[in-house]
Amino acid sequence: MIVRTLDEILDGPRHVRGEGWQSRRILLRSDGMGFSLHDTVVAEGTEQRLEYKHHLEANYCISGEGEVVDLQTGITYPLRPGTLYALDKNDAHIIRATRGDLRVVCVFNPPLTGDETHRADGSYAPAEE
Repeated sequence: MIVRTLDEILDGPRHVRGEGWQSRRILLRSDGMGFSLHDTVVAEGTEQRLEYKHHLEANYCISGEGEVVDLQTGITYPLRPGTLYALDKNDAHIIRATRGDLRVVCVFNPPLTGDETHRADGSYAPAEE
């Protein structure tokens, strides 16, 4: 059984930060679950352009408000607590935090190793790299 608290992760190696975002990586590939689980915060007033070409991702909003833009269709979807969006086609997208910090619980498949950073195109490297 794996038991972790957010307090254990904060400011440690599983707490990864970038400009306008932070990801607290609760479960990683090394945990052997077949997926990774992250508590991610996007700072109010910021946006991220992302396209996970090698990972599927599901995101469940637990606080704050924002929007996710599907870059293929141009459709903008509002995000608020209780909203899920899943990138089931490796969708290129923009996520914006518009009212308060946007906090989402994210699941990645294949799981992240924990030290990934976004490449220039908004993706992570394939799991094998």
